[in-house]
Amino acid sequence: MKVLVVSDIHGSGYYAEKLEEICKKEKPDKIVLLGDLYYHGPRNELSQEYNPMKVANILNSMKDKLLVVRGNCDAEVDETISDFKFEDHILMQINGKKYYFTHGHKYNIEKWPFEDFDCLIYGHIHQGFIQEKDGYVFANPGSISLPKCNTKHSYIILEENKIILKDVDGQTIQEYTFKN
Repeated sequence: MKVLVVSDIHGSGYYAEKLEEICKKEKPDKIVLLGDLYYHGPRNELSQEYNPMKVANILNSMKDKLLVVRGNCDAEVDETISDFKFEDHILMQINGKKYYFTHGHKYNIEKWPFEDFDCLIYGHIHQGFIQEKDGYVFANPGSISLPKCNTKHSYIILEENKIILKDVDGQTIQEYTFKN
C-alpha cells in the first residue's frame, strides 16, 4: 500500500492545488491529513492564496481516499464544510508496520502516546524530518503551505518498507528504510 501524508495546509488554495498535483504524480492508495486544514492560526501568517472553501472543495473531491486527524487549529465547524470525518488520531497497519498518526500538539517525539506503534507520524511544527529514537521511528511531513525554520514545503510517502520525505516538486529530502 502506498500512503501520502500531508500536514498543515492552513487554508491555502494554492497548496491544496499542489496536493492535487502530488496525488496525480504519486498515485497513493490512501491520503492521511494530519490536521490544520483550513484556519491559519494566530501565530501563522496567511497562507498563499488563503481560501478555506477552495481547500474544502478540493479535499471533498478526494474524500474516498482521505483519513483525517484533527489539528489544534481545526474546529467542529470545519466538519460542516467537510465530507469526511476528523479523528483524534489514527492507528493503522501499513506494509507490516504499526503507524500512529496524530497532529503533534499532544503527542510527538518528546511525548509518546500509550498505544503500541513502530512509527509515530505527526505535523504541527511545520518542519519535516525522519528520526529514530529508542527503537522507534518518528517522522514529520512538515507543512505543505507554511514551512518553518528554513525547511521546504513537503510531504511524506509511505511505500513498502520506506518513509520518504519529499518537497512539493517530488525531490527526496530524506529517506528511511525499516530493517527486517
